[in-house]
Amino acid sequence: MSRITADYTLESPVPLAKAAEVIAGEQSSGTFLRLPGETDDLRARSGAMVESVTVEEVRGTPSLPCRLSSTRYERGTIRISWPLANLGPSLPNLLATIAGNLFELAEVSALRLTGLSLPPEFARANPGPAFGTTGTRALTNVPQGPLIGTIIKPSVGLTPEATAALVSDLIEGGIDFIKDDELQADGPACPLADRVRAVMQVVNAYADRTGKKPMVAFNITGDLDQMRRGHDLVRDAAGGTCVMVSMHCVGLAGMVALRRHSDLPIHAHRAGWGLYQRSPDMGIDYTVWQQVWRLAGADHLHVNGLANKFSEPDASVAASARAVLTPLWDDAPMQAMPVFSSGQTPLQIPGTLAAAGSEDVLICAGGGIIGHPMGVAGGVTAMRQAAEATRAGRSLPDHARDHPELAAALAAFGKRLR
Repeated sequence: MSRITADYTLESPVPLAKAAEVIAGEQSSGTFLRLPGETDDLRARSGAMVESVTVEEVRGTPSLPCRLSSTRYERGTIRISWPLANLGPSLPNLLATIAGNLFELAEVSALRLTGLSLPPEFARANPGPAFGTTGTRALTNVPQGPLIGTIIKPSVGLTPEATAALVSDLIEGGIDFIKDDELQADGPACPLADRVRAVMQVVNAYADRTGKKPMVAFNITGDLDQMRRGHDLVRDAAGGTCVMVSMHCVGLAGMVALRRHSDLPIHAHRAGWGLYQRSPDMGIDYTVWQQVWRLAGADHLHVNGLANKFSEPDASVAASARAVLTPLWDDAPMQAMPVFSSGQTPLQIPGTLAAAGSEDVLICAGGGIIGHPMGVAGGVTAMRQAAEATRAGRSLPDHARDHPELAAALAAFGKRLR
């Protein structure tokens, strides 16, 4: 029988083995009263199983407030599995199973979901990214190296005409990818329909002249009807090649519905991720979370960036990027493209490519491109030169000796990263 397996770090005021049994019961057959017809055989077939318990540490105080008081808090790892037959290959119901009521149980003083193994049946019901890395490279005509992108800000008050003018500067500078800010959707100052038409007029004119069509991810976050209309507008009215959604805001059901409707790559922004990640004691690892969103249909997934402006350490960013690039199953790769952002410059590129273990990444730099002393073209060129240096095994200072754009970037941004 196919089973779903999840790993957790757990801290509890009761013995860890007992807490694991409580979690397994809560997330399957219940813990106390039995319903009529709920036989031992039914519980044995449908109940969750505690696969392993490892106590690693004992503390005298809890990591987080806990209703059950104790002087002994055991902390360690547990593994629990469920029969696939309990829920079927449903992503929303998977989430209710592996990350539902268990976080608020009285027997839990800290809990974090750290691992997930899904049977291949999920692949048949949830086809995953339609484009991923291969499709994105084909649409942008970037056969090798990282894609170089940026973000359009400010998100409030910029008119469609001003947005298009900025896009023109960026694509003339050689950018591969542009995304809306997550706060820029369909507001009155810059309605989606007007923005798409103005921006794509510029993009299409550039493509007709050069043969290269940069990808623009228009933010269509909204309810299901709004997202479908926004997608169709980008595809039909302007020949756009990408849509963007804030994945936590539209939810799994929204992402799945958009994937089934979409003919374009879906750029998934993870706005709000800190709610799940910030506490080391309560939440979900992104290495787990990205599996669910890849299955839901995300083609691009944000993973933060090295030396970023947020709290996440570099090791976590690297683990997230490698997870996004790792096939879920041998016969169903479902490879998405990790997106690095948040204060990125050419200086982070060697570490970024090493962290990902691949050039199949999208690196979005805002100030690292627009703030370059030689302008947008200099910023884009410096990003590419940093990637070239990494590929050739040269240090950035050595490569900068005969690449003035990279030299200017090192001078401009080097102090900020020290």
